[in-house]
Amino acid sequence: MTQQQSQKLIPRWRYFLVMSGLFSLPILLATHIAQLQIMPDEEFGVDFLQDEGDARSIRRVPIPAYRGLITDRNGEPLAVSTPVTSLIANPKLVNKLASEEDLIKLSNALEVSFPQLSARLKRYRKKSFMYLARQLPVNEAQRVLDLGISGIEGRQEFKRFYPAGEVTSQLVGFTNIDEVGIEGMELAYNEWLTGKAGSKKVIKDNKGRVIKDISLIKPAHAGENLRLSIDLRIQYAAHRALKKAVDKHNAKSGSVVVLDVETGEVLAMVNQPSFNPNDRSKLIPGSVRNRAMTDIMEPGSTVKPFTILAALESGKFEPNTTIDTHPGYLKVDYKELKDQRNYGLLDLAGIISKSSNVGTSKIALQLNPNETRELFERVGFGENVGSGFPGETSGSLPAHRRWDSVTQATFSFGYGLSASTLQLARAYGVLASNGVRKEVSLLPVDSAPEGVRIIDEEIADEMRYMLHAATGKKGTGNRATIKGYSVGGKTGTLHKPNSAGGYHERVYMSAFAGFSPIDNPRLVTVVVVDEPSQGDYFGGVVAAPVFSEVTGNALRLMQVTPDQVKANGPIVKRSDAVLRGES
Repeated sequence: MTQQQSQKLIPRWRYFLVMSGLFSLPILLATHIAQLQIMPDEEFGVDFLQDEGDARSIRRVPIPAYRGLITDRNGEPLAVSTPVTSLIANPKLVNKLASEEDLIKLSNALEVSFPQLSARLKRYRKKSFMYLARQLPVNEAQRVLDLGISGIEGRQEFKRFYPAGEVTSQLVGFTNIDEVGIEGMELAYNEWLTGKAGSKKVIKDNKGRVIKDISLIKPAHAGENLRLSIDLRIQYAAHRALKKAVDKHNAKSGSVVVLDVETGEVLAMVNQPSFNPNDRSKLIPGSVRNRAMTDIMEPGSTVKPFTILAALESGKFEPNTTIDTHPGYLKVDYKELKDQRNYGLLDLAGIISKSSNVGTSKIALQLNPNETRELFERVGFGENVGSGFPGETSGSLPAHRRWDSVTQATFSFGYGLSASTLQLARAYGVLASNGVRKEVSLLPVDSAPEGVRIIDEEIADEMRYMLHAATGKKGTGNRATIKGYSVGGKTGTLHKPNSAGGYHERVYMSAFAGFSPIDNPRLVTVVVVDEPSQGDYFGGVVAAPVFSEVTGNALRLMQVTPDQVKANGPIVKRSDAVLRGES
């Protein structure tokens, strides 16, 4: 063996040492792996690996709470929550794992352009959450999820739906996309209706899909249901009649309120223009207002009965007291007050029946104006209804230190004060219930409240029959009559105020306020039509027929027994004054 060959030989011990090391490496590796997977106290061991795995697959997800139902008095649904699915994305994951082909499929399924979707994902590339689409029908969302694109998942939510649509929209209101009430009763009772969300642990795969529920952390609790006082059948009847009248007279807007005399419950409350709360894409801001509660008007001739009541209470006047309205106008200081024509000699029933400004003013000028105002206050003018409805107005009832003669006269027939349609209905409720005031309620009343007597029963009874005379053949409210039922009420044709502090000559608001039947009134209905601009504008022509249609339908729906054998027949013989006013 040469010296060169001997230098290439590896010592045997070195060879075995190297081979032993190579064979021991797999054993050491296997031992370490076993320690990591079995020994709980080992650093980066089984607990660590389990936690890391859980962090990548176990998630805590919310359980949405069901918002309470809103129903009418008979349980008919007015607002319900339906299950929907919102699609959310993890932009980090989508940008990393989804191919261009995946994104094209996704954009097609979402019906958005591919460039638009790509731009959004890039804009949120550093975020781990982004909405792709909100509140899709479950089956529509599932078609997107079935594409199996990593980073796209669905989240269960609820969407508010309003079965009656525009018929109850301004009263019921609506919620935003997160089911938070922002208008109407949805807002007023938001806390009551809102449920408490829950949560649970789930396992998700690498595409963000839930593959297993692990445990319930906190159950969801549904919100409380809310039952309103309205009767949906009467609401539909009022909506239909008002919409027809507003369209016919090309009016700016209108409102109708129907009250239950016995309980003070609101059985119907509608407004025009209205809107569809299920599709607010073309929403006109003004149509959202519940005008019957938030808008004010000078009530005009509809408050003349309360001036006559003040006259009867004063003791200076009796039902058969006569007032000379000749020659059909009255000069009060600097202002001339006019009637439609010269009515001559009228008793109190005749003044109401003919809606005489001259007669009412002559009576008012003989009264203490503060006592007249106090009676208006007693029946609820200038006072909030107290329903809790957002934006509800209290109107205005001025208290003058010194009443000049013009203010005293015009106040007597409804100018210089303001009220909402609902406040006017509440005031007429006092007349209909024989002088007892009962508070208005938007929620059902378990039993009829006793109320508070604020007007002498005999005086209120006389006024009720005077108002019946006003709907007689020659009264201004003759178009308010209902076949089979006796009616009492008062028309109003109101000049609207202008920005200069005066009144428009040819811009009007038409109104009618009344009740039926006369002997035992069950319903009070007030109709207001703002700025009729086509055809007639008188309250007896524009608003009274709406009263007749709405109240007649409501009485029949409530199965109130007709009190007249024939339409417009006599009810019961009252005082000669009433009969003269009716003839």
